[in-house]
Amino acid sequence: MRPETGQVLHFSEDPTIELFVPHVAPTSAMREPYVWAVGYDRCPDYWFPRACPRAMAWKGAATTAADADRIIGAGCGDRVHAIEYGWLKALMDVSLYAYRLPAGPFRVIGDDGHALVAEEPVKPLGPAEPVPDLLGLHEEAGIQLRVLDNLWPFWNEVTASTLKFSGIRLRNARR
Repeated sequence: MRPETGQVLHFSEDPTIELFVPHVAPTSAMREPYVWAVGYDRCPDYWFPRACPRAMAWKGAATTAADADRIIGAGCGDRVHAIEYGWLKALMDVSLYAYRLPAGPFRVIGDDGHALVAEEPVKPLGPAEPVPDLLGLHEEAGIQLRVLDNLWPFWNEVTASTLKFSGIRLRNARR
């Protein structure tokens, strides 16, 4: 599930949103109200239940072969996502939806450009679309999906490496 040209996506477990209104996200360090969305490259970050903690790593221009082989695995692609066993059932059972939004009102935010924001209300281009088989989406995209007892040892290795990375909802991970 990726946006088409001229679109961005917003993923949600709520299929009834008719208008996205800027708000301050409870988890955001930013205090400005925004409508949040993602572009093509960062959609896989959201192929999860909303509250699911996930650690993600991928090759970047500065990634060493040693780090890529050690963390992603030799010959295992360019990207790996990890969740905890306690979230596997939710990953397989969640009803996740994607909203296609016009790209026009959105701008890149953050140093790494991981998210897009709009400062005005945005109407979806159509109804929410069910996001199919999240495991299948990972497989189709060539993204490894690891299931671990605890995310923190993996996260610590990733953040100390030369890989690019993102962690979402890590506060929900086991301690």
